[in-house]
Amino acid sequence: MKNPLVSVVIATKNEEKNIQDCLESIKKQAYKNIEIIVVDNNSSDRTKIISRKYTNKVFDFGPERSAQRNYGMLKKAKGKYLIFLDADMRVAGNTILNCVKKIEPAKDIVALYIAEKIAGSGFLSRVRNFERSFYNETAIDGLRFFRREIFEKVQGFDESLYACEDWDLDKRIKKLGKTGFVAGPLSHNESNLSLKNYLNKKAYYSNNFSIYVKKWGSNDPDVKKQFGFYYRFIGVFIENKKWKKIFSHPILTFGMLYLKFLVGLIYLKKKYAGN
Repeated sequence: MKNPLVSVVIATKNEEKNIQDCLESIKKQAYKNIEIIVVDNNSSDRTKIISRKYTNKVFDFGPERSAQRNYGMLKKAKGKYLIFLDADMRVAGNTILNCVKKIEPAKDIVALYIAEKIAGSGFLSRVRNFERSFYNETAIDGLRFFRREIFEKVQGFDESLYACEDWDLDKRIKKLGKTGFVAGPLSHNESNLSLKNYLNKKAYYSNNFSIYVKKWGSNDPDVKKQFGFYYRFIGVFIENKKWKKIFSHPILTFGMLYLKFLVGLIYLKKKYAGN
């Protein structure tokens, strides 16, 4: 197998508590031909200082993550392949190697999903990890690893979106070829996440949902799944025999449905407040 350059792009803002673990996990990858690009949105903490210990490619750009990722992936990256990460992610040691092994010989595959899990010992983190385990390669998931020429062809993320930008990118990427899946995983560190902070974050993102829905139309099959009651509360959890997990973990299932109920109330409040 050849060893093409892989560009890893991380968008940051005040991530001094997370960025070192993220960068350490990249440095420990079994695959070594990697460049690390950090695009920071005017952090007031030590994010950039820590980042410069791992890479000299630390840039200032904003205002939101879609613009940051595009700046790193379209303007600064030199790799044949591109992957974007969040600052609170950690990457299992063989993840990038397995991505290259999957996509390099398969010329018809244009991008890859990578399995994700939520890291944290609290009940909320356990519920979130249980929920996330149902989403791999579904309309709720998002592609992470791309052929450079494909990402450039679709002109990257839609910078008018700071929510649903990954779903929007997926829809455009999938028009150009097949996608694949790598087990990974990528771990999202949510060990300090509280219910209040989680719901506040969802409320913030919900302000931008209408732009995505308007762009693709409310009758688009993916949009129906992403925002429709049946798929979000039932369909995604029972398709492909995933329903077995529901009965194996009744407490986590109850916690997950309660959490989704609260998020659904936020979405409905935002939706009808705008009408």
